[in-house]
Amino acid sequence: MPQKTTGSSRRDFLSRLATVTAVTALPSPSYASPNDRMKVAFIGTGGRGGGNLQTIAGTKTIDVVGLCDVDTRFLTNAGKKFPEAKQFQDFRKLYDAIGNDIDAVVVSTPEHTHAYATMPALQLGKHVYCEKPLAYNIDETRRITEAAEKAGVATQMGTQIHASKNYHRVVELIQSGAIGDVSEAHVWVSRAWGLQSQDEANRHKDRAFVSQRPKEAITPPDYLNWDLWLGPAPYRPFHRVYFPGPKWYRWWDFGNGTMSDLGSHWNDLPFWALQLDAPRTVEAIGPPPHPEIAPASMTAVYEYDARNIPDVGQLPPVTLTWHQGTHKPEIWKQGGIPKWGSGVLFVGSKGMLLSDYSKHLLLPENDFKDFTPPTPYLPVPAGHHQEWLSACRGDTTTSSPFSYAGPLTEANHLGNVAYRVGKKIQWNTQTMECVDCPEAEPFIRREPRPGWSLG
Repeated sequence: MPQKTTGSSRRDFLSRLATVTAVTALPSPSYASPNDRMKVAFIGTGGRGGGNLQTIAGTKTIDVVGLCDVDTRFLTNAGKKFPEAKQFQDFRKLYDAIGNDIDAVVVSTPEHTHAYATMPALQLGKHVYCEKPLAYNIDETRRITEAAEKAGVATQMGTQIHASKNYHRVVELIQSGAIGDVSEAHVWVSRAWGLQSQDEANRHKDRAFVSQRPKEAITPPDYLNWDLWLGPAPYRPFHRVYFPGPKWYRWWDFGNGTMSDLGSHWNDLPFWALQLDAPRTVEAIGPPPHPEIAPASMTAVYEYDARNIPDVGQLPPVTLTWHQGTHKPEIWKQGGIPKWGSGVLFVGSKGMLLSDYSKHLLLPENDFKDFTPPTPYLPVPAGHHQEWLSACRGDTTTSSPFSYAGPLTEANHLGNVAYRVGKKIQWNTQTMECVDCPEAEPFIRREPRPGWSLG
């Protein structure tokens, strides 16, 4: 079983890892000069991976040297655009063949293989851009966070909204005290995909309707290597209810539903603005948990203790509530705020701030009609990918490195852990355990299928 991590907070955790880094022999990361060409390998070339490939390869100083995908349709199309790149279906073979010759890796696989595609790059001292969520469960996430800190490379999790001007301005408003001390925050997302009735699935425009695991087996299409797609997950026969994406993300064996997917984007804002870390307790409300399928709608309530932030001071305790699908904050239902489809609400001692991806609003509006916002002081990057590429060259740092994205991902996973055990959990981040809740253990870590290892 993987060794558990000790440490009481993200700041203590990273400080401790910095000490480990200083005494552990690892490959030295390479930082290319602005005039050098970077050799980048792409693991996952369809869907989100295709978008990452197009954006990053569009940079003039990038050489695409490796392409990997279990779906030969995507791999072939990508290969036509980059004929000099070597092609693979198994990312383990990619690392064996060209791992020592690349500078960086972009990982855009389904959630359950993120850690397994990312870890070899970190162990080789290569820069990594990985799509959200960072890893499939808490144990994998912590191990990737540790490995990144030890490697000392440029990392970025694919939370593209983090680079937006709006998010930067909201963080400035919250951290400069525009609405005073924040005691609670609410996040709601309108997407309702997952376990629900057929009528609800139709109404919510779900990508698939399923209520149990299929009993019949279907031959995978010729273009798909199903065994490699499964990777470290438990084996099951192919069926169209799992593939193509995003059908897989509702199945606990492969993903964690909307919480780990959209939570990476929406919980990012309060996590950043309020400088959150590991929650003390988490409680979830929703339909009875299904052993195989994540819920379409649920609520998770996180309680955070007061935080003593270096160079900032003491921040008060705060409660963060996640509302998914049909669940909404009470103030939203009563018309106390504009009924935006998805949003983040900060409740402070001097007022409230409402935000979504692209806009924000101080409330009550009359109280802030003469308010002058602080002069912008958080620089907005040219783009999320561009920021990572600049960091690979040693010119800057990233705003969503694994040292930040790891704890955010862990917190999102804890919402699902609380939901699946069906009771309020007390989280011990030092031992990575739910106190007096042994039934949570299978949801925190799992043994991979034979042939797969994080090393």
